[in-house]
Amino acid sequence: MTTHYPVYGRISGPIVMIGFGSIGRGMLPLIERHFEYDHSRIIVIDPEDTYANFLKQRGITFIHQSITKDNYQEILGTHLTAGGGQGFCVNLSVDTGSLDIMKLCRTIGALYIDTVVEPWPGFYFKTEGGNAARTNYALRETVRKEKYANPGGPTAVSCCGANPGMVSWFVKEALLTIAADTGHDATTPQNREGWAKLMQSLGIKGIHIAERDTQRARAPKPVGTFVNTWSVEGFLSEGFQPAELGWGSHEKWMPDNAHTQDSPDGCQAAIYLDQPGAITRVHTWCPTAGAQYGFLVTHNEAISIADYYTVGKGLTPEYRPTCHYAYHPCDHAVLSLHETFGSGKIQATHKILDENEIVDGGVDELGVLLFGHAKNAYWYGSRLSIEETRELVPFQNATGLQVTSAVLAGMVWALENPESGIVETDEMDHARCLEIQKPYLGPVEGHYTNWTPLNNRWALFKEDIDESDPWQFKNILASA
Repeated sequence: MTTHYPVYGRISGPIVMIGFGSIGRGMLPLIERHFEYDHSRIIVIDPEDTYANFLKQRGITFIHQSITKDNYQEILGTHLTAGGGQGFCVNLSVDTGSLDIMKLCRTIGALYIDTVVEPWPGFYFKTEGGNAARTNYALRETVRKEKYANPGGPTAVSCCGANPGMVSWFVKEALLTIAADTGHDATTPQNREGWAKLMQSLGIKGIHIAERDTQRARAPKPVGTFVNTWSVEGFLSEGFQPAELGWGSHEKWMPDNAHTQDSPDGCQAAIYLDQPGAITRVHTWCPTAGAQYGFLVTHNEAISIADYYTVGKGLTPEYRPTCHYAYHPCDHAVLSLHETFGSGKIQATHKILDENEIVDGGVDELGVLLFGHAKNAYWYGSRLSIEETRELVPFQNATGLQVTSAVLAGMVWALENPESGIVETDEMDHARCLEIQKPYLGPVEGHYTNWTPLNNRWALFKEDIDESDPWQFKNILASA
């Protein structure tokens, strides 16, 4: 096993990690390996004290407290500025207002990173304002407005995990490969407009964030327990939000329960459905499973990618790809979702499978499926196994490592670009970020496929599909 790791930079001030769940625990060894910092100035804040002794044994300060709307300024402001230097806030917690914490960090001169635009408690299940107010579109717009109102200044990296995050870097790498393989100019574009024109020129109609998690637990799923390979609270929160997707300029049909986000102040790149994403199924494809169902769970990258690659503006631009998550979680999580929505209530017990509870042979196959171009469809992504994860790092499974290694890359990028203001991963140097992350991703591969959503249909039952264009969302959305 490799024992020498590259040190990517020095963090001169305190490191404050908010949250020490499965991702926080997995993140700690990567910080310890790859940065120079004063070990006495790393602080972990979490409302649970499960790992208090673990942190104490490693000489890390632990604060047993929830970060709330009432106390975040005092607690974080105090600890991120103590002792001088530039602090770094690593926000890996649920129920913490990302935008408010991000603004505080920029005000006091600290760097900041998170994996999601996380709201304060109550957002995901609120009833006022209707479903439009509960979307990731609405959350992203709050950050987007702050970004343009206060440009520049200390870097705050928004939504930099596996997805959202890493998958945006995969999209760029996939585009360059498709361009080279189809005889187009494969020179790396230097700005957003160049990337959008490249995608348009290749004829890309849409992108699935196509994931299949085959990690398996040693024990059967207990009734009354929600089991997952990453945050149960995070999965349930996004699963109960409306199904949401970036809406492409090639689409000719829209579901009856779909709604546009038509405020002229917003990017207008997305629509949402009046149904929860965790029970909305779509036809998709991954290399190992081939054709499969995925859940259309809302994610920030569905909107940010569609927005980033738009040519033109508004609801009817010259060009925009359809983009959405198409997620097949581990089997225990699928069973857990059936139990949740079948019973109409969330299980009282939540369980995240750690690396010791997963049997050999499991893989988290997470990539991007770009379709509609001259070679039909191309999947590019990470096929990280639990076995390789165990060899690479402690304290996490394959799903977690895809997230934490992206956070690592985002932290390095922030240190190297410390005055870039608020940035999304679509705007970052994808080659540099993947250079940092790839050693932790297992096989990173590209696969062309002849599959379309018109394949593998059930001939015994008549379906209302559009055979003139296989890549219409009408064909991708599962009818039953």
